Amino acid sequence: MTNLTYHYPFTNPPLPYAYQALEPYIDEKTMKLHHDRHLQTYVDNLNKALADYSRFHNWTLEQLIYNIASLPEEIQTAVRNNGGGVYNHLLYFTGLAPASNQMPTGALADAIRREYGSLDAFLKKFKEAALSVFGSGYAWLVVAADGSLMITTTKNQDTPLPLGLCPVFNLDVWEHAYYLKHYNLRADYIDDLFHVINWEQAGQRYMACFQMQ
Repeated sequence: MTNLTYHYPFTNPPLPYAYQALEPYIDEKTMKLHHDRHLQTYVDNLNKALADYSRFHNWTLEQLIYNIASLPEEIQTAVRNNGGGVYNHLLYFTGLAPASNQMPTGALADAIRREYGSLDAFLKKFKEAALSVFGSGYAWLVVAADGSLMITTTKNQDTPLPLGLCPVFNLDVWEHAYYLKHYNLRADYIDDLFHVINWEQAGQRYMACFQMQ
């Protein structure tokens, strides 16, 4: 789960598993580069953008993303891109777990069956959404304002938060997330990611979405 009190100066928390823990689906080198370099860069740039604006130092990451328009114009783009980069990556990394044949359970499993008919049907639609992202971005499973499950996509480091959507999990389809192992075969990467979804975490996020409504 994301830390709701997470604020400036932002840090890059360690992965909740070893770098090689997701093999053979995600390789160790990719995880090191993705977490230690790509995410760290977003953290550093977000801190740099906010350094001289002390009135925002107690704002949480979610508050910053929700209220981009309230920030000084000169830092809005930097916070949108880098704050989104931090938020999206934290959800992505904590939304994965070593392969253990996890399946959705409880309320989330019921919702998937209700909305999509079956887990296989859901995964097919989610893969289609992830493949549809032109260039860089994310595919998301979210809870809509009416409480229904919804698959959506965002470009670059945009998040679904300003749209009033509550994330359950996301899938990073920037090439740096998969190119070392899968080259340009995004479809193969998506298939492998389905083996390491942290369904327990997704179920907790799903329930938390209703507590925030």
